[in-house]
Amino acid sequence: MSDLKEEQTVDNNELDNQKVEETVEETPAPKPIDPNLKGIQLFYEKNKKAVNYVSIGFIAIVGILCFYKLYWLPEQEKEVSNEIFWAQAYFEIDSFNIALNGNVNVMSPDGQKTIQGFNAIADNYSLTKSGNLANYYAGICYLRTGKFNEAIERLQKYDGNDDMVAPIAIGAIGDCHMELTNVDEAIKYYLKAAEKSNNNFTSPIYLKKAGFAYELKKNYAEALNVYERIKKEYGQSNEGKEIEREIAKVKALGSL
Repeated sequence: MSDLKEEQTVDNNELDNQKVEETVEETPAPKPIDPNLKGIQLFYEKNKKAVNYVSIGFIAIVGILCFYKLYWLPEQEKEVSNEIFWAQAYFEIDSFNIALNGNVNVMSPDGQKTIQGFNAIADNYSLTKSGNLANYYAGICYLRTGKFNEAIERLQKYDGNDDMVAPIAIGAIGDCHMELTNVDEAIKYYLKAAEKSNNNFTSPIYLKKAGFAYELKKNYAEALNVYERIKKEYGQSNEGKEIEREIAKVKALGSL
């Protein structure tokens, strides 16, 4: 009986050893790098994992950018163009509070809807061209309703290079500063607006405003310089045709 137990014990031990041997797997040795590799191939073999991770990340970024440029942004532009139409319509009839804040019902081709004002459009569609333009319109609305600090804040968010809108936006900031009696700041923005787009419409308008601001400071010499510039560079503009009167005035006031 004892011999039978010993045999069973030996057999069990042998089975256990076989199981351990079966579960142990040898780890394959890393494949040696070919010593003949050079340059990019050698770099890739040494940094294969990192390069693969970077490649996957790059492909993901490209995919996101393509989705953004080719699908998401065009859809946003289409959507916001419908929204800004209604705000512009109220702006054109001087309903500045409605244009700014919206929240009125209109009948659109798709049925009745509540329109968004320029403030909401600028915030909700900030990455679109129309969203950017909404900042300009919102600033003008605030200016027309006497909220000059709010107007400055909105106008400074507008970022465009349109030959007409861009200088008017800058010049409107100057108008706000004039209303707030910040004459030096107003002059700075008027001169900046005049330089933004060199044309016979906006440039002489803001140069003349700068000249008037200099007059308020009794700086007649600078006012004269500005007015003479209008005469020389924009003589065919409406301001240029009447600038001789301003030149004569500041010469007399400043004994120039």
